[in-house]
Amino acid sequence: MRQATPAAELSQAPADRPDAAPSAGRNHRLRFHRAGGLDQLALESGADLLALEGLDQKLWIALSCPTRGLELDPRTLDLLDLDRDGRVRAPEILAAIRFCAERLRDVGLILFGADALALDALRDDTPEGKAALGAARQLLAHVGRADATAIRAVDVADTTKVFEHTLFNGDGVVPPESAPDAETRQTLLDVLATMGGLADRSGKLGVDRARVDAFYAEAGAYAEFWRRGEASADVMALGERTAAAHAAVQAVRAKVDDFFVRCGLAAMEPRSALALNRTEPEFAALAAKDLAAAGAEVAAFPLARVEPGRALPLAAGVNPAWAAAMAALRRDAVVPLHGAGKDALTLEEWTDLVARFAPHERWLGTKAGAKVEPLGIARVREIVAAGRARVDALLAEDEARAAEAAAIGDVVRLVHYSRDLGTLLKNFVSFADFYDPLRPAVFQAGTLFLDARSCELCIRVDDPGAHASIASLSRMYLAYCDCRRPAGEAMKIVACFTQGDSDYLMVGRNGVFYDRKGRDWDATIVKIVENPISIRQAFWAPYKKALRFIEEQVARFAHAKQKAADEHVQATATHVADAAIGEKAAPPPPVDIGKMVGIIAALGVGIGALGTLLGGFVTGFMDLQPWWAKVIAVAAMVLVVSGPSVLISWLKLRHRTLGPILDANGWAVNGRVRINLPLGTALTDRAALPANARRTLDDPYADDEAKRRRRLLWLAAAAAALALGAARYLHQWPFGPPFWRG
Repeated sequence: MRQATPAAELSQAPADRPDAAPSAGRNHRLRFHRAGGLDQLALESGADLLALEGLDQKLWIALSCPTRGLELDPRTLDLLDLDRDGRVRAPEILAAIRFCAERLRDVGLILFGADALALDALRDDTPEGKAALGAARQLLAHVGRADATAIRAVDVADTTKVFEHTLFNGDGVVPPESAPDAETRQTLLDVLATMGGLADRSGKLGVDRARVDAFYAEAGAYAEFWRRGEASADVMALGERTAAAHAAVQAVRAKVDDFFVRCGLAAMEPRSALALNRTEPEFAALAAKDLAAAGAEVAAFPLARVEPGRALPLAAGVNPAWAAAMAALRRDAVVPLHGAGKDALTLEEWTDLVARFAPHERWLGTKAGAKVEPLGIARVREIVAAGRARVDALLAEDEARAAEAAAIGDVVRLVHYSRDLGTLLKNFVSFADFYDPLRPAVFQAGTLFLDARSCELCIRVDDPGAHASIASLSRMYLAYCDCRRPAGEAMKIVACFTQGDSDYLMVGRNGVFYDRKGRDWDATIVKIVENPISIRQAFWAPYKKALRFIEEQVARFAHAKQKAADEHVQATATHVADAAIGEKAAPPPPVDIGKMVGIIAALGVGIGALGTLLGGFVTGFMDLQPWWAKVIAVAAMVLVVSGPSVLISWLKLRHRTLGPILDANGWAVNGRVRINLPLGTALTDRAALPANARRTLDDPYADDEAKRRRRLLWLAAAAAALALGAARYLHQWPFGPPFWRG
């Protein structure tokens, strides 16, 4: 059950406001350190925690985070979430630190994240600390560890066992078993039956003060309602039998009114009586059915035979579906007023009968206390007469133990805070865990292995589409994956690729995801947000695009040639088939010699121009002096080709940030958590052989013919370059043959 103490602290602490400047910790000197280009508070001691009250919240890395989707005990996050809105905010963090400071000798203990809280760490100089110490010993006794010197999270996992056999446990809920006498116990059972109940800490169903107050208010109103009715002779026309008589009249009132209206219509036009009694075909259709099962259809027929001016029979000649109701009318209402010999009612007698019960009907319209009506007026009057003093005494006895029960709740909170609050602070006030290679952050869900890389920055998401609309502002390459386990478990993650390239990253690729518990999941990419991954990828991107363009053009040319060849074969086959059956084939179209000559000439001119251009480039390159000018020329060419791509990628890579990815998950990231190149390299690891591994390059499946062709190509290129250079130098040699000197 939610405890009131921390919430009260939160509401009473003006220092929770960002603009407040409390005196506590004002003179303490805080230390900041730079990580990832961001100044972050170093949390090293209890004094640092207490000084957070006065720290400008603009220096906090985050101001709120969700209570789900983090690698932290959800129960701890629920305890921190005092307003139960599914988010932990900075004021709630400060309230938790104050809570721990009032109960721990050194609040800095929470920075160590120990699973067990030593009893001697609790304060004995504050009321809160003393109460927590006593409650901790009580909890340990209930779990069979009365001699233990520390209390663990597992010891407070189920506190209901502490109150399992208790009748008064301070939660304000009193079960009927706590009543000392049968009369009070029955009253509590009546409250449960009419107002509902709720479970107390022992697990028993009971009532609280609000339900008891509502019950006695309803009982008093119902008793007063009956007092007013019984005081009027008109309301209780038949005394105690009035309620039954009124109910009998109301049960048939609409049907009796219908009967007399039909009789009036028949008196106005005798020929209409046949139709008013239903036609013969309708009776015939009804006769073909099981009349016992067709009760609703029988009840729709008139109450009795319709005749002009006829009185309503009360027994003989009544519609069988209404026989029981008419018998109740005669017994409870007609006989008490007209005597046992009354077997029929005229319209005037029926109207007078209805009028006799009109005051009773108006009285029923003022009914109050309807919730306790099932108990009956006699029982309600007993409850009102007995009063509520005994029930109030039970409630007061339970409420008197609220402080003891609250202390147990405080121990539960304290144990969870001492274990998990320090971890949350290092992922909230600062992002120390995120920048520590040995400790993953609470928002990192695990590691994705895919495409010879391992991605450490993987975060749980609920809706990849909605998440990507904001996360794309991070300027990181994001791969959204569906993860499943054989048992049917499923989750969605987003993996940030910060090293390597994206050549083989595509929707549908499969990998393996390992969560923080070490469990493996089948991961499949379902959505990609493309952004530059690395400078290396940007450098080679233009050459890869050019190579892909050449491959596409070659493939297109080959496809066109294949298509032309197929069409030629098909035309030849058709010609042969036509000749075989004696049909005269259409003559082939005449060849346009002039057009072919023009095409060949144009091709020759184009090839010559390309050769001239290439030769000019090669000649200009070889004319460069001294030798290092050629190196500069090559570097300049590479810069022209790769420079724009590298520059654009560098500008985007230097602005990569984690904030939008977390914001899309419900965080409020306050600091600019950038992912620079060194950090990106650490977050995504590429495949590499171990340092002490031996490597053999003899590949039994290597394509030796392809190797030979590549070597010959490189040798030919080198020979051509040497020939051009030699020709240039020999041309300038004064003692050489004349044809060398030109």
